[in-house]
Amino acid sequence: MSLPSLPNILWYCTDQQRFDTIGALGNPHVKTPAMDRLVAEGVTFEHTYCQSPICTPSRSSIMTGLYPSKLHNTRNGNDTFPDGTPLISKLIADQGYDCGLIGKFHLQSAGYRTEPRIENDGFRYWKFSHAPRDDWEPGTHDYADWVREQGEDLNALRETEDRVPAELHQTTWATTRAIEFISEDRGDSPWMLNINVYDPHPPFIPPKAYAAKFRAEDMPGPAFEPGDVEAQNALAEADFQTQSRDPSEFDGQQAQADYYAMIALIDDQLARLLQFLDESGEAENTVIIFTSDHGEMLGDHGLLYKGCRFYEGLVRVPLIFKFPGQFAGGRRTDTPVELLDLSATLLDIAGAEIPEYHQGHSLLTRLLEEAPLDAPVRPFVRCEYFDALAPKFTQGNGTFATMHRREQYKLVVYHSLNLGELFDLEMDPEEHKNLWGDTAYQALKHELILESFNAHVNLTTDVGSERIAPM
Repeated sequence: MSLPSLPNILWYCTDQQRFDTIGALGNPHVKTPAMDRLVAEGVTFEHTYCQSPICTPSRSSIMTGLYPSKLHNTRNGNDTFPDGTPLISKLIADQGYDCGLIGKFHLQSAGYRTEPRIENDGFRYWKFSHAPRDDWEPGTHDYADWVREQGEDLNALRETEDRVPAELHQTTWATTRAIEFISEDRGDSPWMLNINVYDPHPPFIPPKAYAAKFRAEDMPGPAFEPGDVEAQNALAEADFQTQSRDPSEFDGQQAQADYYAMIALIDDQLARLLQFLDESGEAENTVIIFTSDHGEMLGDHGLLYKGCRFYEGLVRVPLIFKFPGQFAGGRRTDTPVELLDLSATLLDIAGAEIPEYHQGHSLLTRLLEEAPLDAPVRPFVRCEYFDALAPKFTQGNGTFATMHRREQYKLVVYHSLNLGELFDLEMDPEEHKNLWGDTAYQALKHELILESFNAHVNLTTDVGSERIAPM
């Protein structure tokens, strides 16, 4: 399936934004009028799962169309990127698109160095930034250079009472660079712009003006029950960035308020960008996609940040498509999809052939109402974690674990620890009642374990080079 002509593509990806952080999708505590507009005018996949709860494997999966273990890129902090699989940005550029990248990329480590570019990544316009600190060499980090040009120092700003003000924030810089890119004269060539803001990634330090808009006492607090700490202690050997504690011990409501303040800044800058598209006339021929690479625990189960867990707040993300006149707006579905499906859909929108090896499913026919929006995309959704965090950043020991969700049931197996979780998401949407040891669920558990094992073998096994002889 293809569109009548090649549209522009604006792909906006936040960092570590949960699925439940948009007002129009049921959160009364956030302030997201621009995201609400996308929901009202676009198509929303409310049960979208990342393929890893950690940045690099998730982003690598989207950019190649492969599960992280199939790609052999499962870790944060990796030295190199595997050769041999082209990025979807290269395949889209090969269709005649002028491609731009603004912000974070993180397919390889950016720790103690600037992330090296991948050869033939397809991006003509490249404005890189990673963590918003100021120890980057001049000329290697466009955002840090931009702040220096304003006569400021990021490290010093972050230590002030005002923090990094909105006008100097990475999110604002990204919008400024986006307007710069879109405004370029490229004739009739279509463009694809991938914007990767760093927020609402920790540390939770919104500009003071935004923090003032969200009071801790107005927040509902994390999804937490008294038995959560004990349950997490049983999983303590599994990698995670924090240990489980009662949210009162780390002021979970304040963390929530600061996180929502960061999202409010993103929303304001998204509104600025949408207004520019409207006023420039570009909106009519631009597909807008809004998503995130993975979520954030935000105090649920007594945990902050990320690691080897597969709770909804960490592995479910927003996914919204908007295209005036082509995608009928205001439609929402709870059919589970994967970010691999976003990857395939981007190729389909751009008129690129989806490679045979690609493991996602294009959603374009659903967006165009040529297929039912609510029809199942696949029998299950899958997420992986394979020794993804360095020991200095985690309480664990290099865990291997997988998630397998079928219908209302979610199975998690911590393979290296011989532990597991099983949840009924219809009866227990906040995942407090682990059915792994419940005698009434043993047959279902074993069935799902077999399904998950078969999926891993079938989807991620590298069978080697192409067969060229009959025997």
